Amino acid sequence: MKFRRPRTLNGLILVGFGLVALPLLTAVLWALFNLDRLAEQSERLVLTGISAVEQNRLLAEQVGSLERVSRQYVVLRNRDSLALLQGDLANIEQTLDVLGPIAEQAGADPLLVSIRGDMRAAVGALGAAELTEAAAEAAIARFATVRQDVRDLTTILNRHIDDGLRALQESTRRAQEVSAWQTVALVPGTILLVLFFTLLVARPIRQIDTAISQLGKGGFAKSIEIGGPRDLERLGRQLEWLRIRLLELAQEKNRFLRHMSHELKTPLANIREGTELLMDGAVGELKPEQREVTDILRTNGLRLQHLIENLLSFSAWQTKSEVLTLADFPLRALVISVAKAQRLALKSARIQLKLDVEDFSVTADPDKMRTVLDNLLSNALKFTPTGGIITIRARDEERRFVLEFADTGPGIPEHERPRVFEAFFQGGREQGGYVGGTGIGLSVVLECVQAHGGTVELVESDEFPGAHFRIVIPQQRATQEPRMAASA
Repeated sequence: MKFRRPRTLNGLILVGFGLVALPLLTAVLWALFNLDRLAEQSERLVLTGISAVEQNRLLAEQVGSLERVSRQYVVLRNRDSLALLQGDLANIEQTLDVLGPIAEQAGADPLLVSIRGDMRAAVGALGAAELTEAAAEAAIARFATVRQDVRDLTTILNRHIDDGLRALQESTRRAQEVSAWQTVALVPGTILLVLFFTLLVARPIRQIDTAISQLGKGGFAKSIEIGGPRDLERLGRQLEWLRIRLLELAQEKNRFLRHMSHELKTPLANIREGTELLMDGAVGELKPEQREVTDILRTNGLRLQHLIENLLSFSAWQTKSEVLTLADFPLRALVISVAKAQRLALKSARIQLKLDVEDFSVTADPDKMRTVLDNLLSNALKFTPTGGIITIRARDEERRFVLEFADTGPGIPEHERPRVFEAFFQGGREQGGYVGGTGIGLSVVLECVQAHGGTVELVESDEFPGAHFRIVIPQQRATQEPRMAASA
């Protein structure tokens, strides 16, 4: 038979609670029933024992009293003693009637019959009109037999009570054993039921958690499918709708970036071409002051071109279309080349550049590494005050190389540190330089480094008062094929 589970989370929780609670409730009810039954047996046994002891004691006293009155009557032969005999016999009859049910349970009916018969016979013989000495002695002799019967009755009743007590103890022991076995069976059974229903609920919740993490990391390519209760499936469909919508927005954003970047590149190319013509003297020789202004225009044109290329690079990485072209090249020469390209900005801000770069070759994509160096240097220039220092370090380690950028700027506030590598995030610090940033420089650095299988982190150190970035890129000296750059 197919298991039809509830279609809603609330229904599943209620069914799970019911199935978990049902065995426990059954065990509790069984225990209560047995406890009530054992209490009833115990109460009945106590009452029976008390009644048996009391009535048996009373019977012994009444028999003794009847015997004393009988001996007096044999001696005195008066009518008052005979009336007492009849009264004592009636009392004994009543006591025997009370003891009847108990004696019947104990199997002592013959003793009651014998006691009743002997007492009636003795009193009947003593009450005869013509009482001979022999008849009187025979009647008195019956009391010895009755006393023995009373002692035997006492023994049988005591044995009956002891047997009842042992039976009660045995019932209690069996109830304890059954309760123990129920507990042993219920604990793992309950745990299994709890685990089963927990898995039924936890599986779709894990899927939802994974889907939300996927969306949070920008993974819009994989569709979201949530199984389980109907309301969680509905939530999964809403997450799928959200994924599609976010994917559409990301695609629209990338299309906008590509179109705007290409649209900006055309007039920028004309500006750069005109600037180069001025620098080459195509329209006449420039004065030193004019040449300096023209050089500033060309430098900032190059920076603006760099910003546009960053936008294009960011858009390309968002669509997973950027390919690494690995090659061996000297890192120190690349660092110096990037520093020379920024020499006018460094000079105008009177910023000192310290290079501590070992002379070694690396295997990486030269263009991407130039982008990394240029973006980090541009970022440092924006926030390093006039007269400050920017430090670039690089060292070769076993199977990797380490690149560090540090400055003497104000640093990055603690609350902004987790977001510095987010695209389009710009902190609250005031930026310097001729051209404002777009907020994607560090995100492009992250993309380039991760494309190489490396890491970039913001380091806390007492050596530098400003920002301190450390990049670690693994090295495999063997020939590598070009591979696709992947975003985080």
